[in-house]
Amino acid sequence: MTGKIHSIETFGTVDGPGIRYVVFFQGCPMRCQYCHNPDTWNISFGSEKSVTQILDDYERYKPFLRKGGLTATGGEPLMQIDFLTELFEDAKKRGIHTCLDTSGIIFNENNPELRAKFDRLIKSTDLIMLDIKHIDNNEHVKLTGHYNKNVLAFLRYLDKNSIPVWIRHVVVPGITDKEEDLFKLGNFLGEFKNIQALDVLPYHNMGKVKYDNLGMDYPLDDTPPASKELVANAKELITKGLLDAKNLKIN
Repeated sequence: MTGKIHSIETFGTVDGPGIRYVVFFQGCPMRCQYCHNPDTWNISFGSEKSVTQILDDYERYKPFLRKGGLTATGGEPLMQIDFLTELFEDAKKRGIHTCLDTSGIIFNENNPELRAKFDRLIKSTDLIMLDIKHIDNNEHVKLTGHYNKNVLAFLRYLDKNSIPVWIRHVVVPGITDKEEDLFKLGNFLGEFKNIQALDVLPYHNMGKVKYDNLGMDYPLDDTPPASKELVANAKELITKGLLDAKNLKIN
């Protein structure tokens, strides 16, 4: 089986535990205003690569990846779930740690055929990094073009199946930094037992050059990068909400 691949990074350090071989999948249904990879949106672009080609290339870097593994990111890898599943299954046969970086937007608990595909995928998935763009449904639509129902349902599904999750949340000034939303996000996360880490990340505008090169308008042209103080405050608020849900207090 072949898939549409945007690019590959052979020394990723922020895409899961250890040093990672990172496969950027082509195609994404969301149109996040702060997306720094708009060139991954169209699934018809990219290069055709087979599972064997990718994993054989991985083997070339294996001495550097022993404490890491393979991460599928994008774009949205779940748009190519059949190829992704075969890639992860064959990776596990080679003893490779697998990590999926996703928004979870493709998940649909009311679609039995798709649900069966997810049931198969998670059997060969060691870790999922889930990017929750916004906890408020209406604000999520404004930010991404999609409701967050499937994203939140996906986290519940992963928790039910005891799949380890790292949560990611990008702090965008004026959009995802409201105190009530951050506390609400933490309160929601406090429901789950499978969350192993929380990464609160600063918005940056380094992707603007790609929009310029593609002849596209950058949606957040007037939005400044998030400061360290804003990010630290956001993480504290999320943590407070999380601990509140668990009836705990910050020492």
